[in-house]
Amino acid sequence: MTLLDTALNAFGDAQQAAFEGLVQPLMFALGLGNLLEDGYRATGWLLVGVLQIALMATVLRALERWRPVEPVVDRAAVRVDIVYTLVHRLGVFRLAMFFSLEPAATALAGQLRLLGWQPWQIDAWWPGVSDGALVSFLLYLVLFDFVDYLIHRAQHRWDWWWQLHALHHSQRQMTLWSDQRNHLLDDVLRDAVFAAVALAVGIGPGQFVAVVACTQLLESLSHANVRLSFGPVFGRLLVSPAFHRLHHRIGLGHESGGLGTLGGHNYAVLFPWWDTLFGTARMDGRYEPTGVRDQLPQEGGRDYGCRFWLQQWLGLKRLAGRA
Repeated sequence: MTLLDTALNAFGDAQQAAFEGLVQPLMFALGLGNLLEDGYRATGWLLVGVLQIALMATVLRALERWRPVEPVVDRAAVRVDIVYTLVHRLGVFRLAMFFSLEPAATALAGQLRLLGWQPWQIDAWWPGVSDGALVSFLLYLVLFDFVDYLIHRAQHRWDWWWQLHALHHSQRQMTLWSDQRNHLLDDVLRDAVFAAVALAVGIGPGQFVAVVACTQLLESLSHANVRLSFGPVFGRLLVSPAFHRLHHRIGLGHESGGLGTLGGHNYAVLFPWWDTLFGTARMDGRYEPTGVRDQLPQEGGRDYGCRFWLQQWLGLKRLAGRA
């Protein structure tokens, strides 16, 4: 048994214990006994979120104290980012998606199977992968990271999507909590694409949780307020805080081909080789201010909001061309 198998088994035992001891009795008390299977999956997401937040608050926070890029002066903005993190990592957003979009996705999957469609099962394409959970996990991790790269480019290239995604870039005080600072509609669109790809390739629920959890944790690291580069070799294999901070740099990370032109550099979420392959990589090792150009007083001083719901409302107004 590999180390990964051991870890997955330990997590499964913890999930089963939490479900039987806490979630299942609560669901029966609320009259939700018909949703026990979904409750079991939700328990897994909750445990993953708790583990992530524990690592973020200890290991990643220690890195930020070790070599910060800049002092944190806007703690109110960071507190709002923490709210976004709790909403996403503890399953609140995923619960809302379950009651809104998952029934439609489940019905669609059922109809496709009735028509004879079967998932591709890409992990079966690799010889012997059925005997190696780690190889299967890595295959799906690379695939979904490529999908993430394409989504990220679309968020920056299509003006209507940028009006939503700009909220993520409006954080002038980047920290380990900044990754989930997104407009909720932006997250819905991204998750819908991920769900469609997951359905098409036939990834198992446990593998999908592992891929998402690994991606989220490394994204938290890449947003951290820490002077950290992975060097000229390893830095081209895994996204570092230095690599991703350039993506958030005012006037450069989200602009290309001229002043104010949508585009930018360093879109990769985990693996920088996508940027290298498609000509969007930039590595200059400089740590400069982050944000969106139109936030600057000399560029109009656009307001992106300082509170959660205000940020959501202003994003919708931008999308409608009224902000």
